[in-house]
Formats: sequence, structure tokens, C-alpha cells
Amino acid sequence: MAAGGSNIAIYGAIGANTLIAISKFIAASFTGSSAMMAEGIHSLVDTGNGLLLLLGIKRSKQKPDKMHPFGYGKEVYFWSFVVSVLIFALGGGFALYEGIHAIQDPHVIQDPTWNYAVLTAAILFEGTALYLALKAFNKSRKNKRNLVRNIIKSKDAATFAVIIEDTAALMGLAIALLGVFLSQQLNNPYIDGMASVVIGLLLLSVATFLARESKGLLLGESATPETISEIEKILSKNINIKDWNLPQTMHFGPNNILLVVEIDLIDNLNLEQAERTMESLRLEIKHKHPKIQQVYIQTTDLAV
Repeated sequence: MAAGGSNIAIYGAIGANTLIAISKFIAASFTGSSAMMAEGIHSLVDTGNGLLLLLGIKRSKQKPDKMHPFGYGKEVYFWSFVVSVLIFALGGGFALYEGIHAIQDPHVIQDPTWNYAVLTAAILFEGTALYLALKAFNKSRKNKRNLVRNIIKSKDAATFAVIIEDTAALMGLAIALLGVFLSQQLNNPYIDGMASVVIGLLLLSVATFLARESKGLLLGESATPETISEIEKILSKNINIKDWNLPQTMHFGPNNILLVVEIDLIDNLNLEQAERTMESLRLEIKHKHPKIQQVYIQTTDLAV
């Protein structure tokens, strides 16, 4: 996916979360709701996370230099990992703290009108932000039905981080809304605190999932099996290549793949023919797979 798609999703999330955070804090100050305060912190953290993802995208576009010959594409993976840590520590941690504190010292919500109004508006804002993120994410996806599988396979950490955040936010809003409603209807202030604890556990789970996906990309994931298979098809159709080792690939960004492949050329080629074969092969691979920006072809004897 182009970086522009990621930026649109992130800008939408930042705008929504900023407005939501302000309204949640106002509602929490009027009602004293623990779940609402936890949700306000959650939205504030999400706003900061969006800014960090934009920073990662910007830094990932730096040109290669002597210290980083393959470029800075992994910057976006690093900042996505930082975002997951912040969701875990600040979002989930504070929600748990606030919930446990509310259970230990419960307060009855006097007037839940503010909570209902803010949570309803927040659901609309978050739903819009999630729609924009999904729209950007699905542009490059052939199979749009299995979202979780697509996220696991995706290399666009910035956009799937926004999707995960927005999904968690909508679930958290639903939990907070249910907590406020049940607490008021049953006249049981403990339910509001329990809702905050559930929100905290939700954020911890989401942060763990995001950290796992970001870590895999940060350490260096290969291209998809489909891409590797297509590379081997190109190799198999070249009449000057007898055999090849398994193509080695690594993502240095959503649209930057490094490819290293060892090939065994036929015996009767001279040096000039061998060089032309490797150059045409390099150009063909990059033409058919624009994300493969760096191709290194070696001619060595293949191990049996």
C-alpha cells in the first residue's frame, strides 16, 4: 500500500481521537465515571500513537546512506512496536488502575446523560476513522473477507496498527456504554469499575497482538510465499538458468523488499552472456514485482 493510504487512515484516527478524548474528559469530570476516565486516557494515548506512526512513516522515507545502505524502511516497524508498548503500559495499565481504584472506592454516577451523549458520539467518530482505515487497507488486498488473516500477512504496520487501535476503541466504547447503563439501572457502582477493568484487559490483549506483529516485521520477515513462488516461476522460464537456490527475501518496509538469489547458469555461456542474463533477470523481477526494489543475483555452484 502506498504511504498516502496509511497517512489518510492515521490523520482520520488522530482527528477522531482528539475530539473524543476532550469530550470524554469533560464527561468524566461531570459524572465521575471510572470507565469514562479510562476511555479518555485511551483516546489520548491513541492520539499520541497516531503522531508516532506519522513520524515513523516520515523517517522511513529517508534515502539510504553509508550507515543504512538498505534505507530506513524499518523505522515504521519500530514506531509501531513503540505504539504497542504505549497501548499496553498507558492505555491498558491506567484502565486497570482506574478500574481497581473504582471498585475499592465506588461512586454512584449521578447523571449519566453526559456519558451516553459522549459515548454515542465517540462511536460515530471511531466508526468513521475505522472505515477510512479499512478502506485504505483493503485497496491492496485481493481477499477482503478475512481481516485478521490479512493483518497477519500485511507488511503495512502503520495502517494495521490504526485498524487494531480503532477496533479496540469501538469495543472499549461498547463496554463503557454497557458499564454505565448497567451501573445506573442496577444502582451498582461496582459495575462501572468492572467495565474499566475489562477495558484494560482488552487493551493489554490488543497491545500484545500488535507487538507480536510489529516485532516479526522489525526482525525481518520474508516476502509472501506467493511472491517467492512467482520469482521461482520467472527463474524457471529463463533458458539460461539450470537451477537455483530458494530465493531469500526480507521486507525493509511495506513497499521495499530485498531479494538475494543464487543461480546456476548453463555451461556454454561466456561472461558477457552471463552478465546480460543476470541483468535481464533483475529487470524482469523488478518490473513484475515493483515492491522488490533491491535484487542481488549470485552465480555459484549449488549445494546438492
